[in-house]
Parts: sequence; C-alpha cells; structure tokens
Amino acid sequence: MTKHRIGRRAALTAGLAAFAAPALVCAQAEPIKIATLTPLTGAGGPYGPVMAKAAAAVVEEVNQAGGVLGRRVQLVSEDDQTTPEAGVRAARKLIDVDKVPAIMGTWASSVTTAVAPLCWESKTFLCTVSGADSITQLPHQGYLVRTQPNSTLQVARSGDFMLSLGAKRIFTMIPQTPFTQTTFDLMNASLPKGGAQHQGLIYDDKKTTYRTELDQALRFNPDLIFAAGYTPDTIVLLKDLYRAGYKGKVIGFAYSINQKLVDQIGQSEIVEGVYSFAPAPAEGTAAYERVKKAVGVAVPDPYTCQVYDHANLVLMAIAEAKAATGEAIKDNIRKISQDGGKPVDNAVDGIKAIMAGEKVAYAGASGPCDFDAKGDIIDCKFRFEQVKAGKFTLVKIA
Repeated sequence: MTKHRIGRRAALTAGLAAFAAPALVCAQAEPIKIATLTPLTGAGGPYGPVMAKAAAAVVEEVNQAGGVLGRRVQLVSEDDQTTPEAGVRAARKLIDVDKVPAIMGTWASSVTTAVAPLCWESKTFLCTVSGADSITQLPHQGYLVRTQPNSTLQVARSGDFMLSLGAKRIFTMIPQTPFTQTTFDLMNASLPKGGAQHQGLIYDDKKTTYRTELDQALRFNPDLIFAAGYTPDTIVLLKDLYRAGYKGKVIGFAYSINQKLVDQIGQSEIVEGVYSFAPAPAEGTAAYERVKKAVGVAVPDPYTCQVYDHANLVLMAIAEAKAATGEAIKDNIRKISQDGGKPVDNAVDGIKAIMAGEKVAYAGASGPCDFDAKGDIIDCKFRFEQVKAGKFTLVKIA
C-alpha cells in the first residue's frame, strides 16, 4: 500500500514537472530583444513616449501568451532626441550592445536617414514612421519598411485638399529637411493642374521670428500658407502671421499643428481656423481600440498606431521565420502581412495561427500593412481637421 502511494506521488510530481517544463524553458531561455528608437525629447517629444508605450503593450501581451519561439520578448527603448547625432548614438548602442534584430519607430526623417545605414550594414531591420521619399531610395537592401505614407502621397493628398478649399495662391514655408525639395517639386507640378499658383521658401527653424520671411511670402498675396515645419518653429510662424494681419488660410502637418501647439500658444484667435492633416488610423477596428486602451488616449495619433503595428509585425515575422534575426524579419514581414491568409490584427492571435501552420495576413491599428518592393506603404487614408474654439474638429477623411 505504501509503495503504491509513493508511486502515485512520484508520478504526480513527474507530471507536474513535465507540465511546467515549457514555462521553465521559456523563463530560462535568452529573451528576444527588440527596440524602439523614438523621440522622447526634442521636437518629436509629444509623440515618442506614447509610441514606445504602444510597443511595450504589444510585448506585454505576447509575453503573457507565452512569448515567441518559447522565449520571452524584451523591449529596449531609447531616445533619439529628434536629432540625427543622438539617434546614431542610440542606434549604435542598440545594435552593438543590445544586439537587437529590429529597431522600430524612428520619427524624424533626418534621424531615419542617419540611422538607416547602420541598420542595413548590421542586418538590423528598421521600421519607421518617417515620410521623406529619399528614405526608401537609400540602398537599404530590404532592411527597411515604413508605415508612414511617403512625401509623394502626402503632398498629393494635402494638395487636393488645399484646392478643395478654393485656394488659388499657395505659399509653402518649410525648414530644411529631407523632404523639403520633394515637397516643392511635387507642389510646383501638381497645384497648377488644379488652377493654383505656388511659391515657397526655406527658413531657419532656429530663429525667434520670421517677419523677414513673412514679408517675402505676403508679397505673393497668398490665400493659403502651407506651414510645413515642426511644432516649435510653427508656433513662432503662426504668431508672426497673426501680428502681420494675415487673414488667409493656414494648413500644416498634424505632427506640428497639434493640441500641444494650441495649448502653448494660448491665444485662440492665433490658431482659430487653422487646418492640419495626417494619415488616418483605422478607427473603429479592434486593433485601434486596443491602442486606445494601452496608451490611455481617446484619439491615438497615427505614429502611435503605426508603432503598435511595427511591434506586431516584427514579432509575427520572427514566429514565421522561426528565427530572431534582422534577416529573418526582412524575409518574412511581407509573408505575414500581404500575401493572403487568415486575417489577424494582433501578434498573439497571429503567432498562435502561425505555430498551427496557418498562413496569416495582418492589418492593424494604422490599417493594412502592404509594402511595395522599396518598403513604402502602398496606400492609406488621410484625416483633415480644423481648429475651432481651441479644439480640433474633423473636416473629412479621404
């Protein structure tokens, strides 16, 4: 009788050990490190922390579901300070010290342009939300995709909207960025076809006033000014426009003309009626609702939604490849997002399906993630808003 009890106890102990073994292996295995490189400070500071938080939420969900390939995922977050120099230093640390296979979330085009060569040279995969056309024209060898529409697509859609407002004389004021010349070229080519004239100038975004530049712009007698800078310099520009008595329309990128800008200016009459535009997230979808919950924001910005998708895409590509390397992600990211298969909108469900041998097609909080051969997102919708009584109101999504 005693022997029988001991046998049962031993068998039960062995069974529990066997049951716990996968979790033990997962806990003991080296974690898979992936990284965000976002602007936690600098001009992009209003966006970077929330972007990193969205990626962290994805990692937490995946770890709670058992990780990837029997390994936990560890997110390393660094600050690019919205400057190329700081971005390069942070990227070098992520590549050489942390040895991450993927970096996600570079925001400013100048930062992405500086960081991208480090990534392709080390075979580290880069997911970016930068829009300059020149980025995907770099010889990145497939180690880069971007969820942000390129300059060509952004300028085309914003130009159509400007024309829809009845603008006939459009003046662009823009600092020197990787997308400056492309913006001028595209607007000079497209706006005349819609019956509008266009001129523009490049300004120094470190100046404390733009009255000299505004005098030049106002001599053109514009009925719409495209303020194409970042938040700090756009604040200065809008104040100068108000003091100059400009009564025409103003439009700018939503990453600069945002609620922070409105709150910092403080005088509603300076920003009243100003328009902004940005890629439109996939509002109303389950993925979008998860982002809202994860970051605690009622209306997540497009970059946060895109970085949420970066994290899901990278982890699913690792699962598909059964390898946590930049090369594996490069070779598999399109296989789990645009080659057909079971629709999924999160990495937990996607990894489960992949491990079961199913083919998946991811579409997330920013919408479908279909990339062309250069790494550009193929298409997306845009959200146009206008400031009314100190708050942004939707004009249309197109």
